Amino acid sequence: MSSPLAIVMAAGKGTRMESELPKVLVPVAGRPMIQFVLDALRDAGVERIVVVVGYRADTVREELAGQADLTFVEQTEQLGTGHAVMVCRDELADHEGPVCIVTGDSPLTQSSSIRALLKAYAESQPACVIGTTTADDPHGLGRVVRDAEGNFEAIVEEKDATDQQRQVCEVNMSTYVFDNRRLLEALDRLTTNNAQNEYYITDAPGILKAAGHLVLAADVLQPFEALSINNMAQLRVAEQQLQRLLAS
Repeated sequence: MSSPLAIVMAAGKGTRMESELPKVLVPVAGRPMIQFVLDALRDAGVERIVVVVGYRADTVREELAGQADLTFVEQTEQLGTGHAVMVCRDELADHEGPVCIVTGDSPLTQSSSIRALLKAYAESQPACVIGTTTADDPHGLGRVVRDAEGNFEAIVEEKDATDQQRQVCEVNMSTYVFDNRRLLEALDRLTTNNAQNEYYITDAPGILKAAGHLVLAADVLQPFEALSINNMAQLRVAEQQLQRLLAS
């Protein structure tokens, strides 16, 4: 397997974070939250990282300057997570092998989880492996829908979910490993036919499955990785968890 490449989505503003900083630069345990994500990717064996910037892009570039394995791509319009990956096409064009996709505002991302996804990719050579976990409170998170045999069927965002689907506690944490060729294939087929009128990267696994490709949902993430950071109260909870991890 060739060295994995990673895309880190880091374009958001974070309007509820009580800070003018781009969300990924808001400090957690004394460091910009994106730095924990970058460290986890490197520890898992990722050698090249594409950071998608948007809001105050120059500030993010300046903060992360000097990290030789980083390439920056700017998402000038916020048209969804799928669009964030679309703007990386030039960086993906010559890559052969796996592509990790993660969010830059998830400082609790664990290198062990990334390694487990890369291992599943290496063993089965699927079009995509989705990292999932079971959340005590799945509110606001995309649900992982499986068929009667337990195979992956779809990721459904809460806004688009039925009442029955909202009862599912297995959630998508926007942590994926794609085969690059299949990822590019899926990007060509993304549409904005959803409640937000955006391109969702969460649609890509379903597109690939419908095309006959193998898609796996691997419940390998730690439950605490499901802690969202969308406001200062959630930031404090995540920081407490991170401090426990750093002390262990």
